Amino acid sequence: MIDNGNTFESTTFLANAGLGRTIIELRPKETFFCQGDIADSVFYLQKGRSRVTVVSQKGKEATITLLSAGDFVGEESLAAILGVHMATATAVNACTALKISRNEMIRVMHDEPAFADLFLKFLLTRSMRTQADLVDQLFNSSEKRLARILLLMAEFGKPGEPETLIPPITQETLADMIGTTRSRVSFFMNRFRKLGFISYNGRIQVHKSLLNVVLLDQLPEYNAQKPVLVPTSISDFNSKSERPSRSGSESRPNRD
Repeated sequence: MIDNGNTFESTTFLANAGLGRTIIELRPKETFFCQGDIADSVFYLQKGRSRVTVVSQKGKEATITLLSAGDFVGEESLAAILGVHMATATAVNACTALKISRNEMIRVMHDEPAFADLFLKFLLTRSMRTQADLVDQLFNSSEKRLARILLLMAEFGKPGEPETLIPPITQETLADMIGTTRSRVSFFMNRFRKLGFISYNGRIQVHKSLLNVVLLDQLPEYNAQKPVLVPTSISDFNSKSERPSRSGSESRPNRD
């Protein structure tokens, strides 16, 4: 890096347009890029929320991840060989983003160690999130997956106060994200509302108490309380409610 007397600031670089950088504004449902487009730019989300989806050859759509301010998307553009985007990035609400050309992104990562460090931390965080998503999909119930997605959308666990009002989102989208049906999402959302975990008045508001659904189930000493917190399915709930009647019927011969 050539020292020209100026100190490089990553925040300034990501906040302003410049050589190879353009600030773009997107309305809800507009795309940053689509699956199959040439991957020639990286986007830095300055404001708003977006989601990354893939579509199978049969037309089934699945959500890979959710993005919020401070996230990058389109990092596959930095691959050694110029390729195409494997997914579609879509604005959930009004978004402002910095579009950085592939060449400019490669240049600044090479010339500015501070920026390279910032981008590497983002990639490591993304990798850890992807692993957590995979574990969640493999081992957790759909009810617990829904609770985790709502908490992530409310940004619980990030520095600062969480955004308890999540962006507008349909139950169909939530169902796609956790791998279940819309009717199951509706059932779980009604349960969360009755338990005081969420509120709904035009937009979904997530309360901190929803963390209990995720965190308490991870502690061995709370395992006995799991059925009290949330039955894993309707069939489990019904089977538990039937046990007293069966025991009662088995005790009748003794009374006779």
